[in-house]
Amino acid sequence: MCKNVLGILAGIWLLQVSAALPPWADHGWIVAALALGMLALCGRMNGRKHAARVACVVWVSGLAAAVVAGYGYAAWRADSRLGDALDEALEGRDVQITGHVASLPRDDGNGVRFEFESDCHESASEACAGTPTRVLLSWYRGFWGDPRTARAVPVLQPGERWRLTVRLKRPHGSAVPGSSDYEAWLLERGLRATGYVRSGERLAADDGGFMSRVHRLRGRIRQQFEAKLPDAPYRGILVALAVGDQGAIPPEQWEVLRRTGVQHLVAISGLHISLVALAVGGLCVALWRRVPWLALRCPARLAGALAGLAAAGVYALLAGLGIPVRRAFVMLAAAALAMAARREMSARNVLALALLAVLLADPWATLAAGFWLSFGAVATILLTMGGRTVPARGWRAAVKLQLAITLATVPVLVALFQGFSLASPPANAFAIPLVSFAIAPLVLLAAIHPADWLLDLAHTLTAWMMSALQYLSSFPFALREQPLPPTWLLAVVVVSAVVLILPRGTPGRFAALAVFCGFLFWQPERPRQGDFRAAVLDVGQGLAVHVQTANRDLLYDTGPLYGRDSDAGERVAVPYLRARGVGRLDAVLVSHDDADHAGGLESVRARIEIGEIVAGGASAVPEAADTPGAVRDTPCVSGLQWRWDDVDFTVLSPDALSGERRGNALSCVLRVRGAGGVSLLLTGDIESGGEERLVSRHGDGLASTAVLAAHHGSRSSSSAAFVAATRPKVAIFSTGYRNRYGHPHPRVLARWEGVGARNMRTDKAGTVLIEAQGGKLTASGWREIAPRYWHGR
Repeated sequence: MCKNVLGILAGIWLLQVSAALPPWADHGWIVAALALGMLALCGRMNGRKHAARVACVVWVSGLAAAVVAGYGYAAWRADSRLGDALDEALEGRDVQITGHVASLPRDDGNGVRFEFESDCHESASEACAGTPTRVLLSWYRGFWGDPRTARAVPVLQPGERWRLTVRLKRPHGSAVPGSSDYEAWLLERGLRATGYVRSGERLAADDGGFMSRVHRLRGRIRQQFEAKLPDAPYRGILVALAVGDQGAIPPEQWEVLRRTGVQHLVAISGLHISLVALAVGGLCVALWRRVPWLALRCPARLAGALAGLAAAGVYALLAGLGIPVRRAFVMLAAAALAMAARREMSARNVLALALLAVLLADPWATLAAGFWLSFGAVATILLTMGGRTVPARGWRAAVKLQLAITLATVPVLVALFQGFSLASPPANAFAIPLVSFAIAPLVLLAAIHPADWLLDLAHTLTAWMMSALQYLSSFPFALREQPLPPTWLLAVVVVSAVVLILPRGTPGRFAALAVFCGFLFWQPERPRQGDFRAAVLDVGQGLAVHVQTANRDLLYDTGPLYGRDSDAGERVAVPYLRARGVGRLDAVLVSHDDADHAGGLESVRARIEIGEIVAGGASAVPEAADTPGAVRDTPCVSGLQWRWDDVDFTVLSPDALSGERRGNALSCVLRVRGAGGVSLLLTGDIESGGEERLVSRHGDGLASTAVLAAHHGSRSSSSAAFVAATRPKVAIFSTGYRNRYGHPHPRVLARWEGVGARNMRTDKAGTVLIEAQGGKLTASGWREIAPRYWHGR
């Protein structure tokens, strides 16, 4: 059974990393059915005696049939979900949809975010043509930071029916190496468009749906917690444990949890669901055995399993039945049903059955970090506890188990998050029991009976726990960051971790230890002397460019602000730099002080060591108190130049005495020139006046191999004279998808094409990766390098 389930897992995973769906995807269920038939035939043949060669062919054929079955099933499900798409002609236009609020609304300070399910799944009317069933909407109080656009937002309740006028766009997110895939996240949740509300009319208070009533109950519990703990600093953690809403946990607390490796404790998942099931199931068994006539009619063990499953189901509903919770409940249900069927199954077969159930319910689960971490942890427990003639007991067993789980999850954590916590074993040693047996039970009791003393005690215990975690996270070695490894290296390290977990005496353990230790010090290849590498990051409507030489790193601009608590530095630039193994920036050059260029600076300063800040614009960049080490602030003026690893960096603009006062005109223009004359020109937001001065001063000396088009391709820049003087092979536009400015302008695109340049846009190509090597320059988009079938759909 295990082999077949692993084969189905491999098939589903292969589909999820494919660039396109197979042409027969709409009939994938037929392919899956035929493959399952082949699998059944191979299973019957396995039960008979055959020659070794025939047995090997049957085994391989069965595994191949399982892979094809998984691939076909996933293709069919993906084709069905992608079919529920927003018509491209409706993007950016006012569309009226009628339906109900389908989730617990979340207020982020600038508006309310919620899922909305339209009535289109029940109707085939013309009004539904081209609109998906489920969308993710935001109802803004106005443009962020602009009080002139302020407006009131109604209080939304789950289940309320509304007629909304919205503007939608197809799923789109940043495509950046090392960053999470927002489009995949939307696809897994069935959210086939995003947008914002322009106006709305409430039609009814309740549509009567079951999940709507559940979400309203969750909302009431959240309100009760907020009312009883109005100023409590750790209220967000208690709300997360009760109803699964993590929106109230501030970023600084998330950072502490991340650095100590205990963030899984505040995300309701397998641990919490299993503990509720064990507590209720164990109590049921104890009581059941005390009533003889019940024990005679139904085994206490079966009654406990079913009671525990029912309790876990209630908790899963209270947590909102999100994807991770659903996955954990399916795992538990598979084990409980196997017990209910009174079949004696080995632990590994129960795990395989749970894995199969999760994959059938959610074939996109393989895209989620929680899937690999949860199943990997359970598999590690089975490997650690089994196969020993004298198993460890007591605290030794607990320590051994914790160390084994930490070891096994390191490759997964590095692949998904580019780092792992060295403070995780001691932090989890006290945090797991405290949350599992004290804080979480108190929170659940408070959700049922909202007594003040329950919440006060839970908050006090949480405060003690967070104080200890903050102490652990303060150590420099608490979190070890690792660059993103190649797939082949990751596979080798996973095998070495498995070998290390196996019982003592397993062949190859010393070799596995050497491989694992070598992995911890692996670094990606850097450019050679005289060459450079650049990445125009897909930050939306803004700019951030990473330039790397043989031994130095520079960040040109840091991207835009996304909201009150979010910016491109935290969400895009820092994850990318970590994936590339960059722990220190020798310089950050801020072209000017507009928010779409300097908005992520503070996040970068707080997380990455910086050697020097070169500041353009009308004002100097303020010093940050928490910047590691001394940071020198250098004004960016024409004539400033330096040389790193035989690569020349030259500032061409602005002049120190230009007299300009506008931020765009003061943009810092930087030219990077490597061996063989290959060059990259970074222009910030200069406009036609600044371009004219550059042309008059440098003339043909502006010629560059690649140019970052000024001001995101605005028609106020990229003048004909400037384009003719630079004559690049590649013109790059850093623009947001369907941005409200219409960047890049069609005339600007045509102007660059007219001199033979290849236009590359971050909203279409994703992050643009430039490689200047041996006097030649190549440019490619991340969506070309790592395409997925859901991109653009």
